[in-house]
Amino acid sequence: MTLPASKTSLDEITVPQFREIAAAIESEVGKVIVGQADVVRHVLICIIAGGHALLEGVPGLGKTMLVKTLSEVLSLQFARIQFTPDLMPADIVGTDIIEETGDGRRQFRFQPGPIFANLVLADEINRATPKTQSALLEAMQEHTVTVAKRTYKLDEPFFVLATQNPIEMEGTYPLPEAQLDRFLFKVNVEFPSSTEIVEILARTTGRSAPAPAKAASGVQIVAMGHLARQIPVPSHVSDFVARLVVASHPDHEAAPPRVKQFVRYGSSPRGGQALILGAKITALFAGRLNVAFDDVAAVAPAALRHRLLLNFEGQAEGVTTDDVVKELLKSVPEAV
Repeated sequence: MTLPASKTSLDEITVPQFREIAAAIESEVGKVIVGQADVVRHVLICIIAGGHALLEGVPGLGKTMLVKTLSEVLSLQFARIQFTPDLMPADIVGTDIIEETGDGRRQFRFQPGPIFANLVLADEINRATPKTQSALLEAMQEHTVTVAKRTYKLDEPFFVLATQNPIEMEGTYPLPEAQLDRFLFKVNVEFPSSTEIVEILARTTGRSAPAPAKAASGVQIVAMGHLARQIPVPSHVSDFVARLVVASHPDHEAAPPRVKQFVRYGSSPRGGQALILGAKITALFAGRLNVAFDDVAAVAPAALRHRLLLNFEGQAEGVTTDDVVKELLKSVPEAV
């Protein structure tokens, strides 16, 4: 598949080029990752939108491999941070070190941490302490790092793709709501089917491992995101998104019964931003320059599932935030 030259500027990406590059990325990732098409699509939406993604799934489903493969396919500087209870903030952002100059004097020099990369994998992020987790907040929101009262700018593009295991709670620290809200999407990685497992075994136990090719550059990814932000959203669609966010709060009169019964706190406005950006990029994947209700529904679970807090009754009843999102999509009318 022929791709546009890597020198593509922000003003040169067209809708056909957008679809061509996106299809090439998914094709190359598919050489390594078996199935998980929705996971790959949602992570790619996050990257194009300039956002961050939280991948949740049991061990062995290829979450780390997916992130590493994306860094190769997108030709981005990659850094992996293995989160552990003894990891310190300085291990992530970096620290000032003392070095001796040629004339014998000593001076401080900033030694950048692994956060200074384009694509950062925060592996098993919930194993680190809240203090260490919070070291990511400024980088994720502002794309800067502050050490010893000095602020350093991170190179663009910059993405954090974090993973966590939902079943092993011992020795983990649940992410605070403020940090969860920084993730554009939370993507659930489901267990593969038996057919997909057969293909996984064939690819991983053979003489050679599949090697993906470069499919896009950082410049092209930024250009794709720039194009997506220019897509207009009809007023009735943006109004629907606003009503979804408002209806996710149990104390609002528009909240459906399931929300009032099982939800403690609803989505922040960032949830609406994630819905709009995700819907715009979903429309572009389909080759459309208009955003439809179906585009919003396609990204709603990933955009909202980590922004809804269940109350004790909801947890006791085994209700999931995905159940609540389905109820919202069913109950909130598309037009008023």
